[in-house]
Amino acid sequence: MRRLFRGIFIVWIALRFGLDQLVLTSFQKPWLTVIARIVSVGRNLKAPRGQRLREALESLGPIFVKFGQVLSTRRDLLPLDIADELARLQDRVPPFDSRIAVESIERAFKKPLAEIFTSFDHKPIASASVAQVHFATITDKQGRSRDVAVKVLRPNMLPVIDKDLSLMHMMAGWLEKLSADGKRLKPREVVSEFDKHLHDELDLIREASSAAQLKRNMSLHKTEKDLVMIPDMYWDYCHPEVMVMQRMKGVPINQTQVLHDAGVDFKKLARDGVTIFFTQVFRDGFFHADMHPGNIQVSLEPETFGRYILLDFGIIGSLTAVDKEYLAQNFTAFFRRDYKRVAELHIESGWVPKATRVDELESAIRAVCEPYFDRPLKEISLGLVLMRLFQTSRRFHVEIQPQLVLLQKTLLNIEGLGRDLDPDLDLWNTAKPFLEKWMLEQIGPQKLLEELKNQAPQYAKLLPELPALLANYLKHKSADTYQEAQILKGLLREQQRTNKLLQRLMYAGFGFIVGLIVMQLVSRMHMFVF
Repeated sequence: MRRLFRGIFIVWIALRFGLDQLVLTSFQKPWLTVIARIVSVGRNLKAPRGQRLREALESLGPIFVKFGQVLSTRRDLLPLDIADELARLQDRVPPFDSRIAVESIERAFKKPLAEIFTSFDHKPIASASVAQVHFATITDKQGRSRDVAVKVLRPNMLPVIDKDLSLMHMMAGWLEKLSADGKRLKPREVVSEFDKHLHDELDLIREASSAAQLKRNMSLHKTEKDLVMIPDMYWDYCHPEVMVMQRMKGVPINQTQVLHDAGVDFKKLARDGVTIFFTQVFRDGFFHADMHPGNIQVSLEPETFGRYILLDFGIIGSLTAVDKEYLAQNFTAFFRRDYKRVAELHIESGWVPKATRVDELESAIRAVCEPYFDRPLKEISLGLVLMRLFQTSRRFHVEIQPQLVLLQKTLLNIEGLGRDLDPDLDLWNTAKPFLEKWMLEQIGPQKLLEELKNQAPQYAKLLPELPALLANYLKHKSADTYQEAQILKGLLREQQRTNKLLQRLMYAGFGFIVGLIVMQLVSRMHMFVF
């Protein structure tokens, strides 16, 4: 019954805001235009269509607001008036009463607000679908004053979300049973994936830990550290319903005029955005999956000028090593226009039936992708490319991978941002060197040394025990057959070879280190002489 009532409410909202009329008028068919005029009789539809769509999504709750946020980044697919209005959903959702926010904070920490913060701004600085943010100050353990941002969950979010998700699960089940593409599209798995990530957003401790992991990953290398800033978390002030973090000072990335007047290099900003995305996805397998303009700022402070500032870590995507390797190989083959390899990878991964002809799949992929190469971003649309690939996938029975849905969504967000910052950006050539370098790291000598280093503790523990294990085996089990004896001899020979190999590696490593020291001493002596 709850699903039925929620479904009726969704239809009522759609009729109330004239969304049916909005859909009908978008088709260039005279008879549909007549129907649109008929259904609009007796309703007040004077408000602009973009405003009506935004207000309808706000009325339907957080899931629909997030849908609007994704749509707002696709200005190439939407009329500008609708895209501009939906952009308000990114950080200008109507806030809830600040008194409720204060009650949530005091309930979480079991203290009056004045004992938690030295100052607290009751007017929220930003409000989104799941939470809103207030500025405040705290006194740290060293007695220093710190400017912070306080994120507070909206009240009674879980029941609303559960109702919508229950309805989505039901509709996904219907789609899987009734649609010819139901099994291939895996709608129930996709909804389950969305369900998991949406519930993760309601736990701010999880969000804080995700932010900390992202910051740690991006700090591993100086190059990436200089591209992006992520706020510190104040763990003594974090709770599942309240999160306190370092206050970041930046300009929202969609305020292009302000950034332009400040002298920000938009072309570099666009390239840096692509680098950050591919670093998080392919190097770390852990990426910010909600990168709409409301969550991204640019620093104008002198010491960090032009760096990205990432906010809101409620939705984080992750990939396994298998997913990363498969995607990287696909992207690399795609950038090289090796469509045969792309087709082979789809068959090897099991995404298409084993009986699929490689040449037919290769030809279909080439027909979709080839027209878009060597074009700037302003002349292509990944949205349209994905749509054509989707049509092709139906023909070849490609199975949708639910774990990659967040990646696809984030890729569309990145494309939308890149289009706004630098329409002349060559997305392919910007990403290609990064992926080729990453692939080399995965199969080159550096990867081998890293694996040996990671496995060294296990080898070190196993090797001393191997002679005793063999002796024990020989003592308690008679090798009464020639084959068993040969196996034991083989094990002993393998141990001897392994010992020699490790000895040589140790000598080589020692020699390498000594060589570096000698080169350094020679270099310094040369500088001293001259």
